[in-house]
Amino acid sequence: MGEPWILAIDLGNGGPKAGVVTADGDILSTAFEPVHVEIGLDGTATQDPREWWEQLVVAIHGAIERAGVDGADLHSVGITGQWGTTVSVDADGEPVGQAILWADTRAGKYSSALVGGPLSVQGYAPHKVLPFIRATGGAPTPSGADPTGHSLLLQREFAADYARTRVMLEPVDYLGMKLTGRAASTPANMTASWLTDNSVGAAPTYVDSLVKRAKRDRSKLPELLPTASVLGELLPDVAELLGVRAGAPVICGIPDLHAAIVGSGAVAPYETHVVISTTAWISARVPFKRTDIFHSIATVPGLDPDFPVVANNHETGGAALQWLREQIIAPADGLLGGGSGIGDEGAAPPLAAPSFDDLIALASTAPAGSEGMLFTPWLNGERSPVDDKRVRAAFVNMSLRTNQAMMVRSVLEGVAYNARWLFDYYLKFLKHPVPSIRILGGGAQSDLWCQIHADIIDRPIEQVGDPRNAQLRGVALWTRIVLGEIVLADIPAMVPVAGRFEPGGQQAYRDGYSTYQDLYKRLAPISR
Repeated sequence: MGEPWILAIDLGNGGPKAGVVTADGDILSTAFEPVHVEIGLDGTATQDPREWWEQLVVAIHGAIERAGVDGADLHSVGITGQWGTTVSVDADGEPVGQAILWADTRAGKYSSALVGGPLSVQGYAPHKVLPFIRATGGAPTPSGADPTGHSLLLQREFAADYARTRVMLEPVDYLGMKLTGRAASTPANMTASWLTDNSVGAAPTYVDSLVKRAKRDRSKLPELLPTASVLGELLPDVAELLGVRAGAPVICGIPDLHAAIVGSGAVAPYETHVVISTTAWISARVPFKRTDIFHSIATVPGLDPDFPVVANNHETGGAALQWLREQIIAPADGLLGGGSGIGDEGAAPPLAAPSFDDLIALASTAPAGSEGMLFTPWLNGERSPVDDKRVRAAFVNMSLRTNQAMMVRSVLEGVAYNARWLFDYYLKFLKHPVPSIRILGGGAQSDLWCQIHADIIDRPIEQVGDPRNAQLRGVALWTRIVLGEIVLADIPAMVPVAGRFEPGGQQAYRDGYSTYQDLYKRLAPISR
């Protein structure tokens, strides 16, 4: 027998990633396989869960082969990934139609009626949302971009699919069901449904009055388990398919928000991290339940019942740079990009020139502040600190001097300005000092982007080792916590810090942020 290893799975928006991780958190190998996404002018945002599974199997085989490990030495399986997405599953455990993504807004007309009214603030009627907030800390969004909206959409417009649905699952719970045969969820995974009792210390339970208010069918909700639970054992036929041992424990999946807590190494209360992934967010474990509905910041069920985590979300983070590369910057090999969104057919493959490293190098030749040009990264609307799915991105202050280097740098700066915009409200929400911030996610691979965040947020930024795979490390170590082999307090010593970036006091960024703060109220009416 060789050394035990953990299979870590991360189902991101672009596709599944598999990692082979040691018991100490060292990532031996990773493999990623892309999936398609359908983005429509009517608000459609869908993916095929069958493709998730098919591509995940390919990724797992690739990761195992690259690591050169023995499948018989599999220790456990951990799952993380996107959340707020709905997979309808029939009585045979097969998907019913497409997965409706967290970005799908087709149910807006139904959700706005559910939570809004004549006297509303940002689309919320106080008397309709207060029952949700008291119990859960949040409420369904009037944009329809959450599982409650998805359920309403299915009921009203896809009645046949809804009738065939036995259970509605989050993506990580769907993968857990594929691995174990058990369809179950946790308070952490059900966060975006806003149906569970999220009081500090509460046992996992649905609030029946909220299920009724949300017009959800209780019989189609999954079994609810504590977040730190073993979902089941790896099925023999699945183990044979993957080439690993049957019976390995599969841990209940956790959202990428929670995997980032562990993967950042900043696990003590109030210790803060920022993620630059496809989307972006700022979070920490906290000892309280609180909601700022006006800026879409709330505490949600955490890794344990006593410490919720802060939830907020920028709809577009690292995806802004991907969009710029694929749709605007023409690669040297003649691929001009194309399609209706990032990752679509016709866009430049990830390894085609110019690479992301090429773009970062190009951005480094432009001056800080991009000569006053600003980019607002609202390519898919925004969620925090404003909930506005209709606001759109913009380049502001372009001139005849503007070149590609300035465009790339302004995108990097725009994502950081957006983080600072959210961070200001996050500090008020936290009511606690934040002396430094950990950074992780694909965007955190760039030293330049880390430094820009330090300069704009005006805090030291600590870059975790291998930041792109930090959530894989996080969910792998989480499996050992759930199995009782280590505790959360052991995690900081197991997460390396690759670099520290001190704020540079750039006047250009102070001026830029002063202007940036005013852009939303000026641009939002134009977007509408």
